[in-house]
Amino acid sequence: MRILIVEDEPNLARQLRRTLEASGYAVDVAPDGEEGQFLGETEAYDAVVLDLGLPEVDGLTVLRRWREAGRKMPVLVLTARDSWSDKVTGLDAGADDYLAKPFRAEELVARLRALIRRASGHASAELKAGDVVLDTRSGRVTKGGVPVKLTAQEYKLLSYLMHHKGKVVSRTELIEHIYDQDFDRDSNTIEVFVTRIRKKLGPEIITTIRGLGYSLEG
Repeated sequence: MRILIVEDEPNLARQLRRTLEASGYAVDVAPDGEEGQFLGETEAYDAVVLDLGLPEVDGLTVLRRWREAGRKMPVLVLTARDSWSDKVTGLDAGADDYLAKPFRAEELVARLRALIRRASGHASAELKAGDVVLDTRSGRVTKGGVPVKLTAQEYKLLSYLMHHKGKVVSRTELIEHIYDQDFDRDSNTIEVFVTRIRKKLGPEIITTIRGLGYSLEG
């Protein structure tokens, strides 16, 4: 899963990036509204953390422009404002959730997890495929109740497929959603990660759809 943070306060942006990367997300950061708007319009994100008080272009304008352009990714608005009217304005502009500063990083991560789950049609924090369970809260994966250790990239790939269970996901889509902007995106590594996951969770866990991509059933 890939997250965009649009935040002009460097210390907060670094803290959020570290927290989200530690939670298993690929993360890009934009320091102002202009760059944030561009990235949100041109890159694939599973969710966005958007500050409202941004230089260049304010957060509400960025959000409205994304929605007018048909961008549907969940957006969690961050702001120092905490009035009822500001919350309504943000939600009416297209925000999916709202978090006022100061906040606890754990709450932000939990809200993002919920937004991403809902966007992909999942109500539970536990994603299941046969006897494989991925707990989005802890990042723990089990097979038949037995914990299975995955690398960070294996976890990201499995998580994306489990969020989109039953759908065919192309290599391009996987690359766009499990790597951040600065990562050396080599499509050949996707097959390597799929092979490793199959060895750990069973060959039937991921199906290759020739010429199209991968699918996870169950």
